[in-house]
Amino acid sequence: MDGDRRPWRRCLLGGAVFAVCMAGTTLPTPLYGLYQEKFGFSELMVTVVYAVYAFGVIGVLLLAGDASDTVGRRPVLLAGLGCAAASAVCFLCATGLGWLFAGRLLSGLSAGLFTGAATAYVMELAPPGGASRATFAATAANMGGLGCGPLLAGVLAQYAPWPLYLPFAVGLALVAVAAVVLLRLPETVGELRPLRTVRPRRLALPERVRTVFGPAAIASFVGFALFGVFTSVSPAFLDQSLGVRNHAVSGLVVALAFFASTAGQLLAGRVGVERSLPLGCAGLLAGLALLAGALRWDVLPLVVASALVGGVGQGLAFRGALSAVAGASPPDRRAAVISALFVVAYTGISVPVIGVGVLAGPLGLEGAGLVFIACMAVLVSTAAVYLLRRPVRPAV
Repeated sequence: MDGDRRPWRRCLLGGAVFAVCMAGTTLPTPLYGLYQEKFGFSELMVTVVYAVYAFGVIGVLLLAGDASDTVGRRPVLLAGLGCAAASAVCFLCATGLGWLFAGRLLSGLSAGLFTGAATAYVMELAPPGGASRATFAATAANMGGLGCGPLLAGVLAQYAPWPLYLPFAVGLALVAVAAVVLLRLPETVGELRPLRTVRPRRLALPERVRTVFGPAAIASFVGFALFGVFTSVSPAFLDQSLGVRNHAVSGLVVALAFFASTAGQLLAGRVGVERSLPLGCAGLLAGLALLAGALRWDVLPLVVASALVGGVGQGLAFRGALSAVAGASPPDRRAAVISALFVVAYTGISVPVIGVGVLAGPLGLEGAGLVFIACMAVLVSTAAVYLLRRPVRPAV
């Protein structure tokens, strides 16, 4: 019995390391208003600071998305934890906007090193026959960690001293614990090669992955775009339009979207890959509609409902997408293919968010948000129709 439990214990510990790294990337979310007051920058600059993170992720995924297939999972993940620690130090030392840019860039580098490698690592730590549960563990660690970041920072900023410092000190301590745990876990890549053999590669997909990658990528793009807007500008909307100035509440609203995503991922295991992608698109469309109502009428319950419904939709779509592309990928290219999916997803986090920031000046946050919602609704509706006509089949 102990032999059966040990692989799952390792899988869960790998997921915990994954969650700690991702939590660090969202710690600043409920604090942007405080940074605006301290350093005096605009709403556009908030979205640019946020998007620098996504550019860091994309850069790593493009340059070294398959590095862990070559040098091993653990060295890449240790490097990711090092970047996460450096990011926390930047925020602890922040005396101006440049420190925030540096911290967000390092945070993006850490997430870029983790996304593909940690997802593959958690799946490989699971025992034979546990692929479905391991996929949920990996995606739940990703989204659950992203949700814990703003919740932890919001609570500490509201109810503890040093709101711009204590969250990052706690995050730094968690990264240190995660590094110790990771050093005790085994390597899962059998044939290791030197670091010098890692080369940037274009996003070429194996032939058998291409048929499932397109619709999976579309759904991932829209889901991450919705999360990008929630994470970057929803605290400002809650403050300016709804008068919600409690940092813990702002952090909780953002966290609910990520926690709902985890619930959606669990539901995806029940409905199957073929149905989870179109159902996820429907959930995203409903979440966008609720967010439009919240922006139009300034109603807090609609913001919460949007986070919950859109989060479930994102979880359904994202787990379906990840299962489809991971299942269709050859083992020696799995991390590279997963990284390619994340490139598309993080493009969704960055580009639309900056667009909202640009439009917030002439149109206001509400107007910019409504333009964003209209664009994403067209995209997700197109993806849903495509998926209904050409459903993604589970990998055999």
